[in-house]
Amino acid sequence: MNLGLAVRRNSIRNPNSPALFGETSMTYQELDKRSNRIANLLINNDLSRGDRVAVLLPNRSEVLELISGISKSALVYVGLNFRLGPTEMQQIFDNCEPSVVITDTEHLVQLEDLVGIGSAKLFNIDTEMWEKELNDCGDECPLILDTIKPDDDFCIVYTSGTTGKPKGVLFDHSRALQHATVACIEYEINCHSRYLVQIPHNSSVNITIVPCITIGAALSFRDSRNFDPTGFAKQVDEDKVTHSFLVPTQLMRLLDKLPQEEDGKLDSLITLGYGSSPISPERLKELVSRFGSIFNQLYGMAEIASIGTLLRKEDHSLGLSSNPELLASCGQPSMGVNVKVINEKGNQVEKGERGEVVFAGTHVMKEYFRDSERTNEVLKDGWMHSGDIAEIDENGFIYIVDRKKNLIIRGGLNIAPTEIENVLYKHEAILEVAVIGVPDSEWGEAIVAVVALKDGIEVTADQLKEYCGESELTSIKVPERIEIWDELPKNTVGKIEKNTIRSVFWGSGRQV
Repeated sequence: MNLGLAVRRNSIRNPNSPALFGETSMTYQELDKRSNRIANLLINNDLSRGDRVAVLLPNRSEVLELISGISKSALVYVGLNFRLGPTEMQQIFDNCEPSVVITDTEHLVQLEDLVGIGSAKLFNIDTEMWEKELNDCGDECPLILDTIKPDDDFCIVYTSGTTGKPKGVLFDHSRALQHATVACIEYEINCHSRYLVQIPHNSSVNITIVPCITIGAALSFRDSRNFDPTGFAKQVDEDKVTHSFLVPTQLMRLLDKLPQEEDGKLDSLITLGYGSSPISPERLKELVSRFGSIFNQLYGMAEIASIGTLLRKEDHSLGLSSNPELLASCGQPSMGVNVKVINEKGNQVEKGERGEVVFAGTHVMKEYFRDSERTNEVLKDGWMHSGDIAEIDENGFIYIVDRKKNLIIRGGLNIAPTEIENVLYKHEAILEVAVIGVPDSEWGEAIVAVVALKDGIEVTADQLKEYCGESELTSIKVPERIEIWDELPKNTVGKIEKNTIRSVFWGSGRQV
């Protein structure tokens, strides 16, 4: 089984069932024919099985056509985050070496300076040429579809690492579809569901797009830029959306910006998922009080297709009624995944002890694409090591207490502190620097940089913030606060102790 076969199956069983809704509508029969044309176009360009097809687009309905057509042609879908800077984009292209890049007019400029891009076939879906080439291809199902095996590569999802260099998380068809089954059960997705994709499609492949195609649900894509809570609620109401997924920043904006008299516009929602960073118990109470028991919190990582544990709807209700500590938990293990909290010897910890969260199951990633060294560091005997430190209670609820990898999760995006530190180190006044994430009610985490200056050189925190703002850092990576200390704490071997610095902000209630 593979995603392309799922599209074909749905077109036969329910040809007039909607695959797309909203401004662009399409039935599964129409999606099947359209994705056949895309697959045939790619095949006609002399691509080989397993070649990568990079898709650089914002949230657009064409994403559904492209992922279906790429799957049918035995090629590998690589969804790109259009917010990436040129360095990260170049690193991704160097790693996956796409044979085809599909983009639109708006994002062509991001490709102009990439080394090696000239060897890839480039398609602009906004042009008449794209439609002409598709129309010149037949809409018959490509013969190669029936030869695709479960362990053939399906997609690469890029995620940030602690070094700032993106990692290509590789999934085959089997892993993606195993996870799709779990997602459909846990999020109550069926063939009548209407799923609004609000987060970027490149991070939504396994949690949203593949499950919906697998079960035959309908999808709609909403621009992920500049989240508008009023517009989101309006579309949910008009299109009778049943499912969506938001990052905590967006949920906070729903609470703070959506007029309470418009809360009823979300009444059609059955499940509203969230994850990627913590939400305070007080804010969770507000969410459930206003919008009802519709929330599922996930905790996981891209390497396990996102879902590892779930704080389910009933857990939210229990936390609000009689067991408030549950609201500080990330839930219990999801279906289809084994989750343990282990000590340094690999043994499960006892109640109240801390250890690392590890995952095993049929949808754990195949590998980091072309990166065996980093794969072997985290994938050991089938167990994916998260780098997150947690406690587990007697009922299997897991409580994350620290982030071993020090990644900052801001507005649902992974940010590597090293990247920001490297920019600050370029300033002539900087002797030492440590960048950490601190709690933030809207963004999940805010960015704080603590620096020590070289003797005889003076600079203010405001000047350093201005320096970061004028650097290659994107705006979301510029520290909200920079503090200048006499020296940074270090351990016995001279390494900066980030945990000590972090405790100053996490433990004292200091405000950013």
